[in-house]
Amino acid sequence: VQLVESGGGLVQAGGSLRLSCAASGSTLSINVMGWYRQAPGKQRELVATITTNGRTNYADSVKGRFTISRTNAKNTMYLQMNSLKPEDTAVYYCNAVVSWIDYWGQGTQVTVSS
Repeated sequence: VQLVESGGGLVQAGGSLRLSCAASGSTLSINVMGWYRQAPGKQRELVATITTNGRTNYADSVKGRFTISRTNAKNTMYLQMNSLKPEDTAVYYCNAVVSWIDYWGQGTQVTVSS
């Protein structure tokens, strides 16, 4: 499985961004997809996940502001980010789990200015 993120950039606090993750390869074998982020000097952390049947899970810090979704063909996943805060600044990574193996994208930078 190959994953390619896009949609990152610079935005002011309170603004919105939409990240996309395009999956290719054995996409029908994907069990769970998710978004993770890593800020400078910090560990990578979970942002949101979505299962094959559409069940979602969010980090407390983004609940009510971020929305994860995926296409029925499971080829593309999105993260709609609203009401962005400076603390959301990080590199955002797309993740897919296939038979308990993690696959990662290269990451996309999100910078929120105050």
